[in-house]
Amino acid sequence: MKKLKTMLMTAALGVGLAAGAAQAQERVFFGIATGGTGGTYYPLGGMLAQVISNNAELKGKKLSATAETGNASVANAGLLGRGDIESAFVAADILDSAYKGQNQFEGKAQKNLRALGALYPEAVQLVAQPGITSFRDLKGHSVSSGSPGSGQWQLLGDLLEAHGMTRDDLTEDYSSFSQSAEKIKDGNLDASLITAGSPTASILELANGHDINIIPLTGAPIKKLQETQPYYASTILPGGTYKGVDNDVETIAVRAIWATHADLPEDIAYAVTKALYENTDTLAKVHVKGKEITRETALESVSIPLHPGAEKYFREKGIIE
Repeated sequence: MKKLKTMLMTAALGVGLAAGAAQAQERVFFGIATGGTGGTYYPLGGMLAQVISNNAELKGKKLSATAETGNASVANAGLLGRGDIESAFVAADILDSAYKGQNQFEGKAQKNLRALGALYPEAVQLVAQPGITSFRDLKGHSVSSGSPGSGQWQLLGDLLEAHGMTRDDLTEDYSSFSQSAEKIKDGNLDASLITAGSPTASILELANGHDINIIPLTGAPIKKLQETQPYYASTILPGGTYKGVDNDVETIAVRAIWATHADLPEDIAYAVTKALYENTDTLAKVHVKGKEITRETALESVSIPLHPGAEKYFREKGIIE
């Protein structure tokens, strides 16, 4: 009986120590600001949160990551600048402007922004009703450019200027990707500028039940734009990406960047960077753009300082010498 009591006490002590160890493990919450549900940021951000929660390794800590819907690049840069979230997806040109205090961030440089790594190229997709076949055809029509001050809004202004047009030549609408698609389907909107990884959910849904055009963005006006906005690279939207758009469409793209702020602890930055770039195959199962996230292209279009934790990881892997 005495031996049994001793065994029970030992077992209880072991359970208590195990429970204590579990309780002692600090839980760290890590947010990822993405975009609207009709774009690419949100589904990839959701899977990235799972990848981090399942694979990130921290001594004595358990990372719990969550993806949050947001208003995309400009708003996300602002969240990071204020330290209101741990990380966010931001287009490369917007991230550069935010860090330098230019364009939408004139006089408000976000010098605490840091990069974790590049993601995938986002195609600029100008979706329009069937009768609109060129950018200049937009004159006199309604066009959605997203929220005033957003990256989309800024890009539309740049495109108009490059084509010798102004905002007065259009009727501007400020709907989200999903709202724009619904308005085009209902005949209440003529076109929408959507910058996102293709295929984009909102455009897929629209094209499945409504005839659309994807307007080419090419030629002399685009070359002029690229001289002032070098982040925009020429790309091809393959024919068949969307129902009814059978031919290749020449357009432009900008790479999405996963960014953070300088106050994120180095061990967390290292752990999440490693979790992403060593599990890209998982992201590829969620969205075709996940296949374009690679360690080899992780520094493309990154113009702001890397977070020291991310830099440590890339040095270990020989990406940085």
